[in-house]
Amino acid sequence: MLKVFSHYFPATTLYQIIFDAFLLFAGVVVAIVLQPDVGIESWRMILPSALLFAITMIVLNTITGFYRPVAGRQLKDVLARVLVGVIVSIPVAYGVFRVLPWGEFASEAAEVSVILLLGLILVMRGFANRGRLGAFMSRRVLVLGTGSEAESVERVLRDPASRGLKFVGFLPTGDDDDRAVAPDLILSNRGAVVDVVDQLGVNEVIVAVRERRGGVLPLRELLDCKMRGVKVYDLSTFYERVRGQVRIDALKASWLIFGDGFRQGFFRSLVKRCFDLAASLVLLILAVPVMLLTALLILLEDGGPVFYRQLRVGQNGRQFKVIKFRSMGTDAEKDGKPRWAQSNDNRVTRVGRLIRKLRIDELPQLFNVFLGEMSLVGPRPERPFFVDQLTAEIPFYAVRHCVKPGVTGWAQVRYQYGASVDDAVQKLQYDLYYVKNHTLLLDIVVLAETVRVVLTGEGAQ
Repeated sequence: MLKVFSHYFPATTLYQIIFDAFLLFAGVVVAIVLQPDVGIESWRMILPSALLFAITMIVLNTITGFYRPVAGRQLKDVLARVLVGVIVSIPVAYGVFRVLPWGEFASEAAEVSVILLLGLILVMRGFANRGRLGAFMSRRVLVLGTGSEAESVERVLRDPASRGLKFVGFLPTGDDDDRAVAPDLILSNRGAVVDVVDQLGVNEVIVAVRERRGGVLPLRELLDCKMRGVKVYDLSTFYERVRGQVRIDALKASWLIFGDGFRQGFFRSLVKRCFDLAASLVLLILAVPVMLLTALLILLEDGGPVFYRQLRVGQNGRQFKVIKFRSMGTDAEKDGKPRWAQSNDNRVTRVGRLIRKLRIDELPQLFNVFLGEMSLVGPRPERPFFVDQLTAEIPFYAVRHCVKPGVTGWAQVRYQYGASVDDAVQKLQYDLYYVKNHTLLLDIVVLAETVRVVLTGEGAQ
């Protein structure tokens, strides 16, 4: 994992992006240079335009989630991903051809050759990212401990999203009475931690033990590992790096107070506010036709009102009214009792089901962004009734209110739609990661991931 401006990026994904960009750039240059009318003076035009084309297509494929590992191992999952990539990329590629200054010397055959190369890269990457086959230059990971925490770490390491990490086994500590892992994965009779690290070529050690006092953990041996260049991580840091979460079950108030992150300041707030205003203005201009059509469809189905205003909790606990397109019937809560939205909720209208699937119902919240009540990116604002309930039941829930709520957020692109207290716990772990590490770069990452979620309909209710 590479840390860039407080956010972790999988190193294997970055290597793939760089390799594919270079391959596409080289392919464009070769295809054009082979044309008979290309002279030396044309190089000044060919190289920048080829680089721009390669970057444009790779950015597009990254936004649509093409470099994320395939969750399913079946062939249909891979083919579906390749098909989506082709449908989105090929028309854009032809559009870029019309804009770039290649018309003087690039024949139709050269353009077709580049398109075929792009398709080949999509197919190659689709199969390369199938499950754990995507592992490249993977790092070998040893888990210290054999309890429930260690078992949870192993599940994460075996997930396709952790393809750059290879689990090698569990190493018991002197106090491991409650073992929750498979016995055949326990490395016994192998000596000290340093010896095991040397024997198995371990690159990282994850300390998955709840109690970390001296005597329970071999602190001296772990220090020796670190001095040899082996990374040693606790549970909090592991989940933050690999899952983009701040885990509630591994969280202590002292870590929030004395640890890195959770920085607020005037300059950071100013940059975020300027970005919100500029980006939301552009989005509103682009969304005007869609919003007008949505308003018309709502009126035609069951009349007004078109918009739905609901009280939510914002930054520092201040309440405001969020604006959304109405997606439910006018009598959705006729008894006055707040309820979670459910999958296949019968209160949702036909038009409402469509605009929820496409996330169009959220577009009017751009007006809340202009008013300064919301940000483009941040934890989703919740209703006061549920905030009171969740604050009482979930530790550190109120921490998410130290930043402005967002139209979209890290939790929204990393976790499906939540409709229970358990879901709220899972989403809070992503929200805490955002609050801890939020930067302009992370906001851009979330917006790019939002495009992928909208295109695929992932997690919609």
